[in-house]
Amino acid sequence: MADKKIVDAVEKILEESKKLDRKFKQNVDVVINLKNVDLSIPKNRVDEEIILPKGRGSETKVAIFASGELALKSKKHVDLLIKPEEIEDLSGDKKAFKKIADSHHFFIAEAPLMPTIGKTLGTVLGPRGKMPRPVPPNADVSGLVKNLRNTVKLRSKGNKTFHTVAGNEDMSGEDIAENIDVIIKRLDGVLERGHMNIGSVHVKTTMGPSERII
Repeated sequence: MADKKIVDAVEKILEESKKLDRKFKQNVDVVINLKNVDLSIPKNRVDEEIILPKGRGSETKVAIFASGELALKSKKHVDLLIKPEEIEDLSGDKKAFKKIADSHHFFIAEAPLMPTIGKTLGTVLGPRGKMPRPVPPNADVSGLVKNLRNTVKLRSKGNKTFHTVAGNEDMSGEDIAENIDVIIKRLDGVLERGHMNIGSVHVKTTMGPSERII
């Protein structure tokens, strides 16, 4: 069971979102403000991937760099397959690859391709926090991709204020609150002083007002 205070806050912003005449499905975001932490020191920065127990509620796109049998097996599970021979072409057209990087949430790659990807496309993927996770050539990627589709990134970079997705407006308040609970617990676990480093946490829909939960 999720914290009642969080459930109440989520249900309030969901009710508010019904009053907005939007032509798209709004996400529910968690906005985090840190305090008493020096983010100029890399080890203090938050950079986590969290599998949400109730899912993201929105489309998550996954791309894979692969060849041979792995490419054949994974094609039906991912949104984009990038073959080794395409890597050099993409490295020569950074504008096109930036569009791919921005439109896909996660990248995975056949392990032997990682050095090439790092040298050629790392300057695009690295700053976005989207360097691929390596998998062996004989891997079954179906389970990995399934988990990634329910995964969100919690990434502060050098900013004390940052946000992540906790669901969308079609989900129940209880389910979104459970997701938020998992996000906050992970945040507590990675900050040097845990809860003491959290200044505030708000929840909001994409275009709606926010509600404070911490």
